[in-house]
Amino acid sequence: MKLTTEITGGLLALTIGMMACGGKGSPAANTAAKPANTNTAANAAAPKKEENAKAALTDSKRPDGKAKTASKKVPVPESWVYVYDSAKGYGFSVPSGSTGGSETHEGVNTFIALTPPPAEVGVVVITFKDKEMSKEDLLDVAEKFMGELGATVTAGELKGASENYYVCEATVVSKDGKKSKNKILVGTDVSDNYVMIVGAEESKYAANLAIIDGIWGSFEMWSGGASGAN
Repeated sequence: MKLTTEITGGLLALTIGMMACGGKGSPAANTAAKPANTNTAANAAAPKKEENAKAALTDSKRPDGKAKTASKKVPVPESWVYVYDSAKGYGFSVPSGSTGGSETHEGVNTFIALTPPPAEVGVVVITFKDKEMSKEDLLDVAEKFMGELGATVTAGELKGASENYYVCEATVVSKDGKKSKNKILVGTDVSDNYVMIVGAEESKYAANLAIIDGIWGSFEMWSGGASGAN
């Protein structure tokens, strides 16, 4: 699978920078409102080019039915908002005031978000369809994404988080020597593949671990999403 700077455009540079630098240089986040049935993530995933990682993320309504959640024991604070992408069939929670955006290229959708200070945790979700991908293949996708701008990625062993998900910890060193630590979550459902990267500057990782675990642990996927049967 090809993941290049052409695919992710400005998203890739921004993501690597915010994870290595704790969000320094990113625009200040605005507090997200909670209008009913708002689907910001799905709208951001439209093919048209949009200004990325600046729109305030708003609360979305969960679809009906039973989802496959990455972790059943991670508490989600009331001050968080739910982001749902109906086209890709996934959703997860982030702290209120987070900003984000996405773009799609050749069937690969890349969504990024940044939580507001003082946490400044970076989030990446990569989604695409491929019936042949293993959990190791999906980890390779995450490593190639983070290494695209010359960063060195050292990932641990994937461990089962639940029936449908695996998670590991990874350290990333950018070309200028800045370090970040991340949790990588991979999940696959028939032909739908999901890769989530959540992390922060290494010096801030331990302090933000509860937020990081809360984000990846809230990840949910629905078979086929709204894009039809697999």
